[in-house]
Amino acid sequence: MLRWAIVFLIVALVAAFLGFGRLEGAAMWAAKVVFLVFVVLFVLSFLAGRRLPPTV
Repeated sequence: MLRWAIVFLIVALVAAFLGFGRLEGAAMWAAKVVFLVFVVLFVLSFLAGRRLPPTV
């Protein structure tokens, strides 16, 4: 998922360089959303993996 955020960021930068304002805005928004989802899922998986094993 982080790869998709980077791809959308690169598309947004290229579009901004070429002067495509709407495409740049949409790609940047998509990159932000995908990155936010990645961070949330990363934190959840990190916290879920830190559970202590049950004691007998």
